[in-house]
Amino acid sequence: MNSSAPSGHVLAAFGATGLPVIEPGGQGRTWHVGDLILKPCDDPVEAAWTAEVMSTLVPSVRFRVAAPVAAGDGGWVVSGWQAWQAVTGQPDVTRCAEVLEVADAFHQAIARRPRPAFLDNRDDPWTYGDRVAWEELPINGHGVMADLLRRLARARHPVDLPAQPVHGDLLGNVLFAEDQPPAVIDWPVYFRPALWPQAIAVVDALTWCGARAEMVGARGDQPGWRQMLIRALIYRIATNEGCRRHGRLVRERAEDYQPVVDLVLSRSS
Repeated sequence: MNSSAPSGHVLAAFGATGLPVIEPGGQGRTWHVGDLILKPCDDPVEAAWTAEVMSTLVPSVRFRVAAPVAAGDGGWVVSGWQAWQAVTGQPDVTRCAEVLEVADAFHQAIARRPRPAFLDNRDDPWTYGDRVAWEELPINGHGVMADLLRRLARARHPVDLPAQPVHGDLLGNVLFAEDQPPAVIDWPVYFRPALWPQAIAVVDALTWCGARAEMVGARGDQPGWRQMLIRALIYRIATNEGCRRHGRLVRERAEDYQPVVDLVLSRSS
């Protein structure tokens, strides 16, 4: 979905100078203006919460973040837009093991944050998939890829892992640059165990990025790893049903996920 460029009012509010240039990727909604990145936010409350948390993180040798930019009035959102300092680097989905290391460091840094209230009212395909994965919504037995979801649900068992704010889409949102720590960008917020987003990254790498099968055991020494993989698969697969419910095109197929489901379910722990 393409968005119009930020208005002059928005640019002035954030102190952005220069001509807006649309960024490759970013779903056609992200604009580069001078040394800033601007994009429209779906939920101003979530955007402000995320910016506030990112603004308080201390510098780390293990990861960078795209620093949020406040408007002249001190707010984080102007007319539905938010701004961030541009960071150097490029995503590399073949570096999943390094993404998991970044995930460890990032989630340690935000571990003590309480659950944000905006999660109660968020309604989008990804939130639907998340709630199905964590048994807050039932699997639709007649929905998209229902057979795969039923197989995974039969293998799902309770886990006793602490929840915290987590980044739900890390694999393509960690930027690598020479001689600098990796940078974390574009944070979709969930409140789940910190091991779960690592499982999502592994599932994404196995499903879409040609990762070797051995990657399924990347965190196999951690309690609950198989259950996190199962929930990661349910999340990604059920999001397709969420897309259908929200009138969006369903692009993925059961054949895309079948080998990874078989691989995960073949693990004993």
